[in-house]
Amino acid sequence: MFLIVGLGNPGKKYEKTRHNIGFDAIDYIAEKYHISVTDNKHKAICGKGVINGQKVILAKPQTFMNLSGESVREIINFYKIDPEDEMVVLFDDISLAPGNIRIRKKGSAGGHNGIKDIIAQTGTSAFKRVKIGVGEKPAGWDLADHVLGHFNNADRKLVEEALEDVCEATSLIVMDEIDKAMNDFNQKKQR
Repeated sequence: MFLIVGLGNPGKKYEKTRHNIGFDAIDYIAEKYHISVTDNKHKAICGKGVINGQKVILAKPQTFMNLSGESVREIINFYKIDPEDEMVVLFDDISLAPGNIRIRKKGSAGGHNGIKDIIAQTGTSAFKRVKIGVGEKPAGWDLADHVLGHFNNADRKLVEEALEDVCEATSLIVMDEIDKAMNDFNQKKQR
């Protein structure tokens, strides 16, 4: 079984914000693969399904971004998932332009509090991840205001288009083809 976690904050107030692009990615994947993500358990909204023959759990932690690891830890403990081999995390990245994605086999938190908490709660930074570009914060802006803000129409369109790339990359990762995903999407022309 493979755990696919999209990071974000719960509640209407945060819908479609930059920080919630991980939730948007889970919704996209769920729709494409006809997976119902409605179960409220393990401090997350979850759903079980199949992607290319691989059983998966899709999860949107409801603990707020900075405590995402609490939910992830509960899920991996309950389902006996190895986070290093059977988990991928989808989340926003301000160092990538809107519409771009980057796949990594492992890495540091890079200043992302949700990833920092997942590392702290699981005891490893060697989990797969798909970073989704949301653009750098404008000069003089507070980072929280930027990531909790909404995209302009042009950027939203780029990000919506990138969700198909996220979905394809994630399906490759769960089929143990992360190198192909990295080759296909990390080198993709900047939008």
